[in-house]
Amino acid sequence: MIGFLFGYNMGVMSGCLIMPDFIRRFGQEGPDGQYYLSSSRQSIIVSLLSAGTFCGALAQAFTSDRLGRRGSIMFWSAIFTVGVAIQTGTTYSLVQLAIGRFIAGLGVGSLSAIVPMFNGEMAPKAIRGTMLVIYQIQIISGIFLSYLFELGSHTINNSISWRLPIGLQIVWGIILLSGMFILKVPESPRHLLGTGRGDEARKVIAGLNGVPEDDPLVIEIIEELDFAIRAENEGGKATWLECFSRRNALWRRTINGMIINFIQQLSGTNFYYYYGDTFFQNAGAGLSPYIIQTVLGAVSVVGTLPALYFIESWGRRKSLLLGASGQAICAIIVAVVGHITLAPTGTQTSALTARNRTGGDVVIAFAIFQVFIFGTTWGSTPWVYLAESFPLRVRPKSIALGIATNWFWNFMLSFFSPRIVDRIGPMIMLVFFGVLVFGYIFVYFAIPETKGLTLEEVDELYCSGVVPWRSVGWRPSEKHYRHEEKPESNSVEVA
Repeated sequence: MIGFLFGYNMGVMSGCLIMPDFIRRFGQEGPDGQYYLSSSRQSIIVSLLSAGTFCGALAQAFTSDRLGRRGSIMFWSAIFTVGVAIQTGTTYSLVQLAIGRFIAGLGVGSLSAIVPMFNGEMAPKAIRGTMLVIYQIQIISGIFLSYLFELGSHTINNSISWRLPIGLQIVWGIILLSGMFILKVPESPRHLLGTGRGDEARKVIAGLNGVPEDDPLVIEIIEELDFAIRAENEGGKATWLECFSRRNALWRRTINGMIINFIQQLSGTNFYYYYGDTFFQNAGAGLSPYIIQTVLGAVSVVGTLPALYFIESWGRRKSLLLGASGQAICAIIVAVVGHITLAPTGTQTSALTARNRTGGDVVIAFAIFQVFIFGTTWGSTPWVYLAESFPLRVRPKSIALGIATNWFWNFMLSFFSPRIVDRIGPMIMLVFFGVLVFGYIFVYFAIPETKGLTLEEVDELYCSGVVPWRSVGWRPSEKHYRHEEKPESNSVEVA
């Protein structure tokens, strides 16, 4: 549900930006008496969400330890719901709308960091990647549903056209909050052990694996986690600087997480999610931009489904490498064909030539191909990589840095894209092409394969010195605890 909420919030504003009532309320009146949304106002409306998500991603590092993973999810869900209510209640105030976007962004950013961490700590290693792909499917499904609601509501000639799709997020927030209680979602066993609540951790692990509390599997998992957590806590309380320390190659892991999130944001697909309606309106296609955007959303959902299989069969590295190369091809085709064939912005549909229309069709087709490839590869894999790359000691902070990087570049994308498109049009895709080429090179030389490893075994992988391009098939050399060193208690005292 959290992924769905996150995705719906990402996609809902795209269609609102071209709704007549929304433009009249939050736009400017031109010399001809017609209202319009300038690129500056579009930037403010869209990017304030991303500014909030950046702050929220960092803030959750404090609440995740103090309130626990479960408590943090409920707290930030409430913050998100308040932000949506502020947006929905505005009439003509751009400031109120922007403030509501920022507050909702605090919730979205926090949840986007907590949930991959929570899933990574709860899921068995054999299905951890699959579980995080399901999270990405929820995100994409939320985006798609927002497009469907806007496809149905954009024809309404009053504020309901945009209040309805935006205000529905209040319902999603309430469902999430109530669901955490009704479904009795448990706390992360790693967090429970890390805070000295060993008996509760034993119950959760037994429940997750469907075995009794005294089952050997539960005992083995508890002992391994207990030993690893004690070792991590020997150095005292973790600091932000420790995320970049040489201990256990933490600096490499943190930087890797930050860079792949940078690449994910500037791959070009999120540009379509935020400004697709506006971009395709200028492409000269015969279809409504709402229909095209809805098709893109459907393709995103369909494209993410194969990732359920590929994330474990291909692994993390192959998914990222193939995704970067495939998206780069699509991006450069959109850039070149769009630059050569598309008519200038504002050209009337009746004035479009056959060349303009053909070029628009090609641009839309390869945009769809790119969105499909993104869903299969880069849409979910960075979330998986972040969730399984860090030891418990620094996990909230390191994941926060990765997600904050994601949202920082999301903010940069949403703020500057309208201005850049105003100047260079489809050639903006050359920027994304360059990032994807860099992404291929970076993944090849810097990202190791973590498929099939426990979170504790990932530590050994990074400390082993194996180079990333030879990491496929690597296996740990020994267990991460020794039976003669078993602690007498299953609880952990945090130093």
